[in-house]
Amino acid sequence: MTLLRNVRVLLGVDAAVCAVGAVGLLVAAGALAPATGLPEGLLRGAGLVLVPWVAFLAWCASRAVPPRRAVLAVVVLNLLWAADSVLLLATGWVSPNGAGVALVLVQAAMGAGIAGLQALALPPAGGLQRA
Repeated sequence: MTLLRNVRVLLGVDAAVCAVGAVGLLVAAGALAPATGLPEGLLRGAGLVLVPWVAFLAWCASRAVPPRRAVLAVVVLNLLWAADSVLLLATGWVSPNGAGVALVLVQAAMGAGIAGLQALALPPAGGLQRA
């Protein structure tokens, strides 16, 4: 099985990237806000939301056989995060500068990308434990 087809590896990568993002947002929200034009509260709130998400991803990745429903939930929630990020910009709820737009779009693309890889790596219904 190739590395990119291994659901556990993809869940672990997702957890690690989200952990770095959570720490970065929580620690540097004050500095990122003026640099991106995004509200500090939004940045800090996103960091806080990522903390339990990282714990859930790490738990899924640590299972010998990740529960299929949990992996499906990860895929759906990653796609929702990506869609919500784009909607945040499209609706005008925030007025970020170019760096802020780039930050939001890059993390949305990363979320959608990892969701796609996780979905492709998900074996048929009999291949993973049912939750």
